[in-house]
Amino acid sequence: MIALPRLTTVAVLVLLAAFASQLCWAHAILKDSSPKANSTVKGPDVAITVRFNVRIDGGRSRLHLVAPDGTSSALTIATQASPDTLQGEAKGLKPGAYKLLWNVLASDGHMSKGEIPFSVN
Repeated sequence: MIALPRLTTVAVLVLLAAFASQLCWAHAILKDSSPKANSTVKGPDVAITVRFNVRIDGGRSRLHLVAPDGTSSALTIATQASPDTLQGEAKGLKPGAYKLLWNVLASDGHMSKGEIPFSVN
C-alpha cells in the first residue's frame, strides 16, 4: 500500500466530499405538486403548481399537459412567485386521466424531467 502524506490524504478527502455533494444537488427533485400525483381534481379549470428542492430557471423550464386522447399542450408558466416553484393553469379540462410533464432547468445548470399523473372529474 502506498503511504500518502497527511496533507495529500486530507486534500483527497475534501475533494471527494465536494464531488459527492455536487452529485446530491445535480438535479431538481420534485418536492410538492398541485394536483398531487394520482389524485382526482375538479375541473374544468385546474391550477398547476410544482415545487422543487432547488432554485428553478422559470424562463427555460417547461410544463406540458397530456390529455386523455394523447394530445399534448404547453402550459404558460406564470411569473415565479418563489424561485423553487412553477405555476400555471390548465383550462377547459374534460373528465379523464391526464399527465403533467415537467422539464426544468435547475440553478446548477442540470435539466430534470418527470411526470405527474392525475384525473379530472
